[in-house]
Amino acid sequence: MGKRILVTPRSFGKSNRAPLALLEQQGYEIMWNQLGRLYQEDELEAIIGDVEGLIVGLDPITARVMARGKNLKVIAKYGVGVDNIDIHEAKRRGIKVTYTPGANNQSVADFTIALLLTLCRNVIELDHRVRNHQWEKTIGTEIYGKTIGIVGTGEIGKGVAVRAKGFDMEVLAYDLQPDDEFAQRLGISYVDKQTILEKSDVISLHLPLREGTRHFIGGKELDLMKESAYLINTARGGIIDEEALYHALKDRKIRGAALDVFEMEPPTQSKLLELHNTILTPHCGASTIDATNRMGMMAAMGLISVLKGESPKYQYPY
Repeated sequence: MGKRILVTPRSFGKSNRAPLALLEQQGYEIMWNQLGRLYQEDELEAIIGDVEGLIVGLDPITARVMARGKNLKVIAKYGVGVDNIDIHEAKRRGIKVTYTPGANNQSVADFTIALLLTLCRNVIELDHRVRNHQWEKTIGTEIYGKTIGIVGTGEIGKGVAVRAKGFDMEVLAYDLQPDDEFAQRLGISYVDKQTILEKSDVISLHLPLREGTRHFIGGKELDLMKESAYLINTARGGIIDEEALYHALKDRKIRGAALDVFEMEPPTQSKLLELHNTILTPHCGASTIDATNRMGMMAAMGLISVLKGESPKYQYPY
């Protein structure tokens, strides 16, 4: 019997069998996620025992899970962010972690702009009215010529900047490691945190979740934003203090917010569910046929290379 592989992302190999075919060619025994949702820590502990390779989405790969995975040699992240993986424990145990940089950049950047347009033109509310046999308009706002503040100028943030320029938006950016060549080429300006919050009509977050970025946007930051401003997060939950955001939205300190990510996912107990000036989506910014195909191939190739004793092309630099 071949090596046992656990695949947790439900979209893996669904739109294109090529990633699955790569695994099958190696003769692996493949275990699939049968739950239709993310695994919980205790559920993974119960099944990880003889797994040698893991392709994982957002499921929690904790020290406890790894302790039960005595044969685990590689964790292939189906995506870029590894905040759900205990990287230090993986390094301590000699477990290789691979990831898929660049696979979903364009999809998430597209989705960010989609959320912005939907917010500004009240598209969801308008749809609900027509479905309920109402014919009442709402007054939205244009994004053309407005100012967008992009926090984090990695590849996704840059993609949003390029798209925003298509709407002739003024682009302000904040990053601890600014890309001055990109800024000059596109005609954007790097500014400090206070300036980007005070001047932007839209703040779009594209930071990784780390100790220094947790609650990057809290009550103090929300107070600096314009009352007419929108906040968008397609990066990671935890970058925004959701309790502070709830009060800012409820009290109309900012106009609206769109979140694709949450501190607790799914956000079944979140007070944000009560509000009508929000758009809440299920962490699906990368959920396109194009991105899932790329992520699937890169994750499969990373896993296979480690199990064959080779160096993976995209090993996470822990």
